[in-house]
Amino acid sequence: MTSPLAAFLNLYRERSRLIRYADRLVGSRATGADLVQDVFLRLWERSAGRGYPDPAYVTRSVRNAALDHLRAERLRDRHAEEALPPGAADLEAQIDARQAIALIDTAIRALPERTRHIFLLNRIHGRSYREIGAVMQISSTAVENHMARALAACRAALDSPGTGQG
Repeated sequence: MTSPLAAFLNLYRERSRLIRYADRLVGSRATGADLVQDVFLRLWERSAGRGYPDPAYVTRSVRNAALDHLRAERLRDRHAEEALPPGAADLEAQIDARQAIALIDTAIRALPERTRHIFLLNRIHGRSYREIGAVMQISSTAVENHMARALAACRAALDSPGTGQG
């Protein structure tokens, strides 16, 4: 019988193959590597000491992470387009809207992983604080606190000097 650490290391040896797989799905090696790293981090956090899943499960997890990433990217693009004024007559308003979206996107990407995940589950996937808390095994109050931090970061990104916002 192999130790939990040995089992994890055996899975981790599949990392290069998984990165290539994720790269094919999302069209970016760097994003693919990030997604694979996130999957391994979740596996480590959730399974430490209890054994690890087989490589097929890890491959499915990477595929699901890639699909979630693509869905969120499409949704971000759609919201970016909807944020632009109809008819796009005012070029300055278009530029301001795009800059605001870029600032918010940067702020969201800079959030700690758990806070970012909670924010995206609520704002992109429409999950309630209670649903998020149940899935992540934290209280609704903790979810609320993460959301407050995420929203404050977005506001701060828009209000920061030199952005032309606020």
